[in-house]
Amino acid sequence: MKTFNLCLLGFGNVGRALVRLLAEKSVEMRERYGIEWRITGVATRRMGWIASAEGLPVESLLRAGEFAAVASRGESRVTNVREWLAAARCDAMFEITSLEPLAGEPAVGHVRAGLEAGAHVVTANKGTIVHAYRELHALAEARGRRFLFDATVADMPVFSLFRECLPAVRLRAFRGIFNSTTNIILEEMERGGAFDDGVRRAQSLGVAETDPSYDVDGWDAAVKTCALATVLMDAPLPLDEIEREGIRGLDPESVRAARAAGKPYKLVSSAERADEGRVAARVRAEQIAAGDPLAAAGGTSLIIHFELDILPGLTLTAHHPDLQSTAYGLLSDFINAVRAET
Repeated sequence: MKTFNLCLLGFGNVGRALVRLLAEKSVEMRERYGIEWRITGVATRRMGWIASAEGLPVESLLRAGEFAAVASRGESRVTNVREWLAAARCDAMFEITSLEPLAGEPAVGHVRAGLEAGAHVVTANKGTIVHAYRELHALAEARGRRFLFDATVADMPVFSLFRECLPAVRLRAFRGIFNSTTNIILEEMERGGAFDDGVRRAQSLGVAETDPSYDVDGWDAAVKTCALATVLMDAPLPLDEIEREGIRGLDPESVRAARAAGKPYKLVSSAERADEGRVAARVRAEQIAAGDPLAAAGGTSLIIHFELDILPGLTLTAHHPDLQSTAYGLLSDFINAVRAET
């Protein structure tokens, strides 16, 4: 039974949820897949590069008051990602840093370093797909490693579904609601609140950042749209080619009137094949009729509807995904990456 050395680059809420889930699923991983694990590296902006090839204490990592003590045990001479991976003797790296949508850095560089160090890489950072998917996929194949990313879009196993369960299909188009923050804001406006009331509610639910601009201006949804088109339609889609319009321009009266008419506004992402192999994509507020496949999305729920050459329509819904949903995407990718080695 092999023990895998795991490194977490980024250790915020998702990282902690992942460690808790790893601990919770240890028995299943050992008995069903022959996988043992230990955490040998954690890196954060505040604490720096922490590495110990013998393993770091999991319970102490999860207790905020003990994190500094854990850091003091690590390799003190580590100053960058490549040194960190070497000191931790990394077998699998989780790249879970914050999204930078315009260039995808430093996450792209992190993934490249992990693959070049001989580690499998699992990421929740969709910027790596948008800005460097083909490069990183080719690098992973050349090194005999896996580069997986099911946690990047809508907390659904979208990429593994197409990779494992839908061979030879051709994706013609998709539409989806990919952003929980905008759902919450629009629903608050429908109830008579202001835009800022909706922002505060989304923040209280933990789905919006202190600065929600990436969500409300459509950047988050646009990056997810690019990621899906790049991988599933084999059509690298530059971010600046997406028609993008967020929800700031909607006034409360229009939002309430649309709800009263039975066609509420949602921030909808869509992409379809155009001429000469191109993909035309957009993100914008649209009114959704009751019979639309996207009508089921409300609150923090997310939804994607695919149009395929074989199946006339396939709809996936994530009902109220949370941090554990994201963590499970990372965990499942890790298991799929290493199970052939056990």
